Amino acid sequence: MSDVNERIKTIIDDHDIVLFMKGTRMFPQCGFSARAVEIFKRCGVKFKEVNVLADGDIRQGIKDFSNWPTIPQAYVKGEFIGGSDIILEMYENGELQKMLGVDAPAPADAAPPEVTITAGAKAAFEAAMGDVGNDVLRFDVAPNWQYELFFGPKQKDDFAIDCDGLTLHVPGGSAARVDGATIDFIDGPDGKGFKIDNPNEPPSVKTMTTGELKRLLDAGEAIHVFDVRGANERAIAKIEPSILLDDDGQKKLAALDKDARIVLYCHHGARSRSAAEQLLQTGYTKLFNLTGGIDAWSATVDDSVPRY
Repeated sequence: MSDVNERIKTIIDDHDIVLFMKGTRMFPQCGFSARAVEIFKRCGVKFKEVNVLADGDIRQGIKDFSNWPTIPQAYVKGEFIGGSDIILEMYENGELQKMLGVDAPAPADAAPPEVTITAGAKAAFEAAMGDVGNDVLRFDVAPNWQYELFFGPKQKDDFAIDCDGLTLHVPGGSAARVDGATIDFIDGPDGKGFKIDNPNEPPSVKTMTTGELKRLLDAGEAIHVFDVRGANERAIAKIEPSILLDDDGQKKLAALDKDARIVLYCHHGARSRSAAEQLLQTGYTKLFNLTGGIDAWSATVDDSVPRY
């Protein structure tokens, strides 16, 4: 057994509950780690946190040890539980509390969520209601933050909440995840659709179309565009204004607030997506990947930018 594996095994053997996470319980460095910490706190149990950002060997070693690619990771009494989504799912169905030897909250303890439906969204829903029969409007958010907004049958554990005269059904297990969310309907240049703003959702890398970026730049919005390609590619084509993410660019990025709106681009979008995911783990909360990269920018916004 390697030295790092021995260290990991010792930590797991010496503590009933271990959470390998990014940051500490006082200052989590990613939303998923913060969620895992909160769940163990709700259970009222003591746990050992291991900050993988402080030890590169542990950060990679725990992925190999568990054969699990992401952080956080939880162990209970020597048994690997999984990551943030699994911890949340186990907590919501009471399995985690049973494993920890604590009482699971009764379903009746869950409070009805508050959800705002804008006038535009309400009009769109009402226009569709003539064809739904006995189905109701449902809003569900899975533990992995996948959203479902649809018409379907009532369920016995639903909360039926009034949203300015429109009844919205939310499953009991999703109540905490949707509380405070706003559902809007957008009819813009990029098409029509519902937009959900949910303050509970952990930060994630979002996409931005070239049209959206162009409108933001033209409007003088506070937005920071970084080019993750190499200097040789940038010499061929670049989006103006943007900053090459070289050493100087890294310094400029580091000087920005963690909630600054940041857009990353590359040739087609793959490298910038990877770079944005890495930045997400360092605490930035408003990260966007430019869909299609500079190639799409040239094809849809500015054909004077060379394609290569």
